[in-house]
Amino acid sequence: MDNYTDLSLWLPTSKKEVELRGWDELDVVLFSGDAYVDHPSFGAAVVGRVIEAAGFRVAVVPQPNWRDDLRDFKKLGRPRHFFAVSPGAMDSMVNHYTANRRRRSDDAYTPGGKAGFRPDMPSIVYTQILKQLFPDVPVVLGGIEASLRRVTHYDYWQDRLRPSILIESGADMLIYGMGEKPLTEIVTLLKRGVPFASLKTVPQTAFVIGADDELPKNKNWNTIELNSHDDCLRDKVLYAKNFKHVEEESNKKHAARLVQRCGDRKIVLNPQYLPMTEREVDFSFDLPYTHLPHPRYKGKGDIPAYEMIKNSVCLHRGCFGGCSFCTISAHQGKFIASRSEKSVLREIEKIKSLPGFKGYLSDLGGPSANMYGMHGRDESKCDICARPSCIFPKVCANLNTDHSRLIALYRKVDSLGGIKKSFIGSGVRYDMLLNDNATPEEKKSHEEYIRELVARHVSGRLKVAPEHTSDAVLNVMRKPSFSLFGRFKREFDRINKQCGLNQQIIPYFISSHPGCHEADMAELACLTHDMDFQLEQVQDFTPTPMTVSTVIYYSGVHPYTLKPVFTARTPDEKLRQRMFFFWYKPEYKQKIKDALKRINRFDLIERLFGKKTDKNRKNNIK
Repeated sequence: MDNYTDLSLWLPTSKKEVELRGWDELDVVLFSGDAYVDHPSFGAAVVGRVIEAAGFRVAVVPQPNWRDDLRDFKKLGRPRHFFAVSPGAMDSMVNHYTANRRRRSDDAYTPGGKAGFRPDMPSIVYTQILKQLFPDVPVVLGGIEASLRRVTHYDYWQDRLRPSILIESGADMLIYGMGEKPLTEIVTLLKRGVPFASLKTVPQTAFVIGADDELPKNKNWNTIELNSHDDCLRDKVLYAKNFKHVEEESNKKHAARLVQRCGDRKIVLNPQYLPMTEREVDFSFDLPYTHLPHPRYKGKGDIPAYEMIKNSVCLHRGCFGGCSFCTISAHQGKFIASRSEKSVLREIEKIKSLPGFKGYLSDLGGPSANMYGMHGRDESKCDICARPSCIFPKVCANLNTDHSRLIALYRKVDSLGGIKKSFIGSGVRYDMLLNDNATPEEKKSHEEYIRELVARHVSGRLKVAPEHTSDAVLNVMRKPSFSLFGRFKREFDRINKQCGLNQQIIPYFISSHPGCHEADMAELACLTHDMDFQLEQVQDFTPTPMTVSTVIYYSGVHPYTLKPVFTARTPDEKLRQRMFFFWYKPEYKQKIKDALKRINRFDLIERLFGKKTDKNRKNNIK
């Protein structure tokens, strides 16, 4: 495919492109905080293609200028049905700021990686502009900002609680989670002539009504009333209690409707759809994406986020890990929605035809690489389950963790003509692979998967995320004991040696997570030192909305137990924890020694900086 020839292959982005299609009016105009990359990993492309597939005329306005005379917001005129707003594939505040609240100088979703092409919180900014220009046209919010800010939430960057993004933006409707099913129902009803104002019972949507208005009738839904926004402002514990309800309902197949009062208004969150079926997931991924950036970006530089994933394939959505600091289940759901092998292979055939493809697939993965095709043995038990994690504190006895289907898919991909190698770039959950309570058949598939992974699918470095070494901290994180990482590394090293390979494990760690003290970070430094790691992939905990960890950070209590949990909050406390990652750098040596003296851990000074024999080091990691 030639990159930049037939504009009709992409959704239109300008008045000229709309006219080239012979359209004199649009049904939906979609505003996106990202550059327009027509690829199933970019939310705006998915939204646009789903609306197009339903028979609507849709155009995309990528990264509109919000600082000038607002011509980008006016150029395509008034749509027949609604404006859609997608802030981008990444939360705008995480995109813009570091964990220390410092402004970033780049943006991976913009040509040339340039910063400054989107505002903070584009969902709010774009909607307010559209409401100013076209007050009578409905605005529908979607994407990560809408999902994570659907009720009262903590904003780390402003250090305060904020109300639902529906309240702050003035939007008419919010779609949370993966939007294909609610979007399809919305456009289907609109085509039948149902007024937008009557779309109050579409699952997985939220809207605002008067505080004293009656809820739309639905005999199948139970309703839970959350503590009001004003009550949350008054009492942090009430905010924490709200989160427990939100997370539990998000993790159910048959959830309740949630209602929260905010002043003289009320936010209504309809329960989500059932998880997407294989056929439904295939439909979304098989839409006619070009898998390329729009031609408007020719000569403006590469889009880094696209360059990173252009030769990768997403096998599934959702994650049942339930990590306390992660937003995946809040947005994609706990239950796994997998593609068929045929759909995956069709996408690979398309990738093979892309300009510059050299035969290497950078990732066959998903939110967690090795959850493809997994579900409960008895799914009727899953229907009534509200556990936030299927693998913590231990792997659920009802979860089928057989990896055979995934191994077979890897091998089919590798047997395709034109494919030299496929790698696994997504993180692997080793706790499933080291489950002592698995069936004999599952254990056999786990052993086979590890060998297949290490021998054939590591591009020199395998990413895994133990996150910490302290079991107390890991318990707050909903992560397995660090001892499992040690087991996995020994198996990784054994297979490497057998295969004559020289590959590395690259572990990810987090500092300043709730429950973590300086002494825990000192122990982390020593344990990773003894395992011969000089850590690279590390980060300071950044509170993002809709996670257990963020609730603890703000409220000081765990939302499930309401018991206090220590959290490093000040910049000084956070920097003192972070420096332990870099014990091997000369500029930190004296600072770490001083810190260890202050907390009376003289033993760790010797362990980190004393001369140790290889024998002693090996004894320490057993």
